[in-house]
Amino acid sequence: MITWSNLLWDLLDVSIYSCLGIVLMLLGNFLIDLIIPCSFPEEIKKGNKSIGFVSAGINVGVGLLLRAAISSPGSASSVQESFFSGLISSLIYFAVGIIFFMLGYIVVKILNKQYNINDEVGNGNTAAGIMVAGIFIGLAIVISGVIM
Repeated sequence: MITWSNLLWDLLDVSIYSCLGIVLMLLGNFLIDLIIPCSFPEEIKKGNKSIGFVSAGINVGVGLLLRAAISSPGSASSVQESFFSGLISSLIYFAVGIIFFMLGYIVVKILNKQYNINDEVGNGNTAAGIMVAGIFIGLAIVISGVIM
């Protein structure tokens, strides 16, 4: 049965985790921007769809990781996790995810000798942006599967 008290606490949780999600998505974009040699904000202003897809992949990936971190206590065990430890686990899984996003990008950059992924993404090659977004989302799905 839903009570006003439970509803208010749920709305507070939604508000806090939504704000955390926005901040972590922005942070994820900032961190990934460090390894791709172009400025995300400048490229977005120019209409670089490739960077738009990369950014979308980061945001979806971070969202998947946070969802898994938030929901894992309920599905993994019957023990209730405290709100604070839920926030900490969300931050830890975010960090792990971003590290693997970066590693995934670097591995593709090193192993792929057919073309320079940095140049393709920076020059607005939409296919390259979609490929990189796919790497990030795919890694987030794998990591979230481990978390849950």
